[in-house]
Amino acid sequence: MTGDAARHRPWPLCRRCCGIALDMGSARTRAWIAGKGTVVDVPTVTFPGAGAVHPVQRGTIVDTPGCSRMLQRLLGDRLPRFARPLVIVATPVLDGVAYRARARAAVEVLRPRSVLTVPSARCIALAADADMSRPLVVVDIGAHLTEVVLLCDGAVTDAHRTALGTGDLDEATTPGQIVEAVVAMLTAIRRHDRTSLTAGALRRGILVAGGGALRPEITHPLTARLKAPPRIVPTPHTAAVRGAARFLQAAQAHPSASADLPPIIRTH
Repeated sequence: MTGDAARHRPWPLCRRCCGIALDMGSARTRAWIAGKGTVVDVPTVTFPGAGAVHPVQRGTIVDTPGCSRMLQRLLGDRLPRFARPLVIVATPVLDGVAYRARARAAVEVLRPRSVLTVPSARCIALAADADMSRPLVVVDIGAHLTEVVLLCDGAVTDAHRTALGTGDLDEATTPGQIVEAVVAMLTAIRRHDRTSLTAGALRRGILVAGGGALRPEITHPLTARLKAPPRIVPTPHTAAVRGAARFLQAAQAHPSASADLPPIIRTH
């Protein structure tokens, strides 16, 4: 063998094949490990002392060392010895630089050779095999955060969020309030869009992901309010990490992945 083939060895020996896709939510943390093809799904919680601590709250990393401890416990023994994984992190669209910086700091415990951050809406669209050459609306209804995002050519054009999700449902917070919040965010995106992009995307149907997509008491009223059936992403609660896994596979297949990469951090 010569060239790229000569440098490639089966997992777990090949550095190109060592990688992790991550989705750190406020309720659950999910990871996909290259070469194993399984999604690890655990509560986002640490136990530094007598009680439980939630290091991610409503899409914000509030305890970076806690996230590091959680990732070490979750993934430390699952990686090959001396591995330097490529890590793809699905991130909330509107938490910006702060979330990305804290996420990069948290995954340092895994000794990554490179870290890429990707908006979760793009990950969801990829997991759904959506046509990203056309405008697309993604609604991600999580446990404590709901985001509505307009993608154009795969890039985020507009986005809104509310600190409300399925984990908040009780006697005081109803599914109808989540539906109304989603409709209000969609209305705001359409009002701010002076082109026909949003209208066209809505006519094709919105992509719905997150745990809320599994709740008929949310999806059925949403269908009635939008006058069109939403498209539920397959296995919607793991869509973000599965989309991140596809980004990981694409990154590993890139010719540059065969080169010896320095331990730097890259972001998209």
